[in-house]
Amino acid sequence: MTTDQQSPGANPLARLGELGQSPWYDYITRDLVTAGELTRLIADDGLRGMTSNPTIFEKAIAGSRLYDAEIRALADAGSDAQNIFERLAVADVRSACDAFAGVYEAAGGGDGLVSLEVSPTLANDTDATTHEAERLWRALDRPNAMIKIPGTAEGLPAITDSIAAGISINVTLLFSVERYAEVIEAFLTGLERRLDAGLPLRPITSVASFFVSRVDGKVDPLLDRLDDPKGLRGRIAIANACDAYRLFEASIATARWDRLTAAGARPQRPLWASTSTKDPRYSDLHYVEALVAPHTVNTLPPETFAAYRDHGNPEVRIQEGMAAAPAQLEALGALGIDLAAVTRELETDGVAKFAASYASLLDGIDAKAEALVGR
Repeated sequence: MTTDQQSPGANPLARLGELGQSPWYDYITRDLVTAGELTRLIADDGLRGMTSNPTIFEKAIAGSRLYDAEIRALADAGSDAQNIFERLAVADVRSACDAFAGVYEAAGGGDGLVSLEVSPTLANDTDATTHEAERLWRALDRPNAMIKIPGTAEGLPAITDSIAAGISINVTLLFSVERYAEVIEAFLTGLERRLDAGLPLRPITSVASFFVSRVDGKVDPLLDRLDDPKGLRGRIAIANACDAYRLFEASIATARWDRLTAAGARPQRPLWASTSTKDPRYSDLHYVEALVAPHTVNTLPPETFAAYRDHGNPEVRIQEGMAAAPAQLEALGALGIDLAAVTRELETDGVAKFAASYASLLDGIDAKAEALVGR
């Protein structure tokens, strides 16, 4: 039987779902929905959700002609680039939400979700982020939409406020376990505020997007300079993620969580992001196979998604990583490499890169508008 002929039960992607990990798609574009490909991915591959970010939208909107007619019409009506982008992005996310409606219903609201990010230029502005999250949530008007908020220090109060307001949140750009602990606290506090106000918890879904491969992208060159005496190359990103999963498990094994879950709350699942392999010396599934775990999500770009369909070997392996992580992280520190400093730099870089993609996206829309309507 060829890969294309596999039944859903034999498909490694569908098997991930059976093991408790939801495969999501880290990609969105209009023709994915209109041509029926998204429906096929859901039916054949067990796809359970979708994420987007400014870089993805930049490639989809500015890098294709799919949106030219709508850009022309909106520009003719006097819309600026930011308004045009939002109209296009909201339309795409709403269409994807509709395609996932059956998954959302079957999962009782736990899957079938599609994310749209607040402007990354607001990552260090709490009030503006809170306002944008509420505004975009209303614009999307879909129960299975999620709003992405960067997990910066300034983003934490916005996460709490948004959860308390009943908005499903995807916390993005997490690199350190220390910051993740603050995100868990922000999430729990938001739920408690809502519960104390007598409001329902069940409609809220949240994930915490913990970025993986970028950690090795920073740490591996530092190890190379030291000739990697402890054999840590390619291991620290996974160890860091395993440490985060340990924290997640601890957070749902408390009396505090018992009170919330009794009121209908569902846990904020860790979402493994940046799981494509950047270093050709590693397997193309290096950051996927090691992090198969219950109560998690893995958002995969199209190439990694296809690779897992082709030769993935689904098996829960998180316990092995959790057992090895403390010694690996201790050994890294003994070499003089400060993981906390690395992850702080990654957070700063991540915000800057998404902001740059957002600016480039708006520039691209401006250029298209000028070419299409001569403004």
